[in-house]
Amino acid sequence: MLSDQLRADLTAAMKRRDDVATSALRMALAAVQQATVAGKEAKELTDDEILKVLNKEVKRRDEAAEAFRNADRPDRADREEAEREILAAYLPAALTPEELEAIVTDTLAEGGFSGMQSMGPAMKAVTAKVAGRADGKAVSDLVRARLSAG
Repeated sequence: MLSDQLRADLTAAMKRRDDVATSALRMALAAVQQATVAGKEAKELTDDEILKVLNKEVKRRDEAAEAFRNADRPDRADREEAEREILAAYLPAALTPEELEAIVTDTLAEGGFSGMQSMGPAMKAVTAKVAGRADGKAVSDLVRARLSAG
């Protein structure tokens, strides 16, 4: 299971005294633990749910790195980017723009979606197929462009 892998990798990072990996994995495990106890009662997270948490953590690192760059703190931005790379290694490979376009085209054709009034159902169908392997804004922009053109 993915949470076991994260814990094992944290132990290995601590043994080799890798501060960046240790920090990134500790924060990721804390986020997973927080998601586990969120809601009315605690539950064991599936690997897909853990991947969603890791995806949020990767986005958080991207935003922090950008903020540090804008604040002229390249040392902190570099650390955030290093942590991002460590966490991104656990995520499935991102879709290329061509693969994303093919999925959107196929899904819109399969579902018979046309016009902006079907944006919601079309996004739901495309998001299910993309499953976190592409940025939500890029998916939304592409679906919107296809629906408004067609």
